[in-house]
Amino acid sequence: MSFSNLGLSDKVLAAVAATGYTTPTPIQEKAIPHVLARRDVLGIAQTGTGKTAAFVLPMLTLLEKGRARARMPRTLILEPTRELAAQVKENFDKYGAGQKLNVALLIGGVSFGDQDTKLMRGVDVLIATPGRLLDHTERGGLLLTGVELLVIDEADRMLDMGFIPDIERICKLVPFTRQTLFFTATMPPEIRRITETFLHNPEKVEVSKPASTAITVTQSQVGVGREPHEKREMLRQLLRDAKDLKNAIIFCNRKRDVAVVYKSLQKHGFSVGALHGDMDQSARTASLDQFRKGELPLLVASDVAARGLDIPEVSHVFNFDVPHHPDDYVHRIGRTGRAGRLGTAISIVSPADQKSVAAIEKLIGQPIARADVAPVPSTEAATSPVREQQTERAPDDRKPRRDSQRSRGGRNKSRKPDGADRKPHAAEKPAQAPSIGRAMPAAAAREQHAEPADHSHLPAFLLRPIRARG
Repeated sequence: MSFSNLGLSDKVLAAVAATGYTTPTPIQEKAIPHVLARRDVLGIAQTGTGKTAAFVLPMLTLLEKGRARARMPRTLILEPTRELAAQVKENFDKYGAGQKLNVALLIGGVSFGDQDTKLMRGVDVLIATPGRLLDHTERGGLLLTGVELLVIDEADRMLDMGFIPDIERICKLVPFTRQTLFFTATMPPEIRRITETFLHNPEKVEVSKPASTAITVTQSQVGVGREPHEKREMLRQLLRDAKDLKNAIIFCNRKRDVAVVYKSLQKHGFSVGALHGDMDQSARTASLDQFRKGELPLLVASDVAARGLDIPEVSHVFNFDVPHHPDDYVHRIGRTGRAGRLGTAISIVSPADQKSVAAIEKLIGQPIARADVAPVPSTEAATSPVREQQTERAPDDRKPRRDSQRSRGGRNKSRKPDGADRKPHAAEKPAQAPSIGRAMPAAAAREQHAEPADHSHLPAFLLRPIRARG
């Protein structure tokens, strides 16, 4: 089947043809006709299957008729992260180049004033993260009563990030008669409850089992010891030995670990970038752009990069940390093996990760093959984790070295004289010990071994005897 059989407008078909796509993916083939028919859609598909185009293309067709009003967007798309929201906007810019549609982005890290100006002009498509959207509605600068179509994307990620209460508030602000498109890769109970509450007789479009992994991704796990530096050494070995490695995303569970691994790889000569939620928006965008363009072959990231980012030619994914939630594993390795390409996903597993690996294997319904990789000789000292984290510690946290007590060019005053620790020779007679059975008092010992005092340097008046007054 081709895109021309799905009911899209001529303008949209021309834009799709200009990008070189000829055949829709399964999720696009099944979802687009229902969206054009104004039906609610529940889409379940693994990441990397073209879910974004499955709602962008029919929305462009539907929006050809009608006109936006100030502060009242016609359609609303909710995304869990800034990167995903910006990526959806790029899709509208690409496929909607021949249409005069106003598309606005409401995300953190951008001034409210600029966003208010765009809303005042009237918006056909509003793409937002839940927190910033509610900020605008509470300020009175945004009305959702004109929303005709609501898209909730990456719903399971919304759940993980704690956005479900915000989603419920937003759903109550939009008209009851709106059309709702709901896309998710997994269906935990809370997500199922949301779909039953806010979708009206939806068409269920499922192109893969929930939490399944792509068959184009080769998965394996490599065991290491308990020490943190062993994982870093193994990661460097895997990067150097990897076959056909074009680029790779390295996932860590914590933002702090992202910084440590990033600095470690930089120290050992790797060209690498970093991406996590505490970075400011300009730095996040710059790292992602450099990675997409191939300027940085390695990207160390938290799970902010695990969902929906469209980087089609990622050859490898490394789980430096095994994710605590099994669903996150599915999304992480979904960054590779996209659009029919082959990909490789390798997890570095310490003894503490065994339970998490077992939960992942249960979720995906298959074992993760164990790869035998001989450990390399350690190139880091036992204290290397501390050394690599010293950049994050205040200088006052470090203990001064004992050598710093020495004066420059002088001897350490606390140092014993040469030969003090040497045992006396048999011919040498040690000093006689006190004859009494207890140790000599320190003052008495000093008096016994003291030399006569030399007072020649003192003035005469200080040597005069002092008469006590009667």
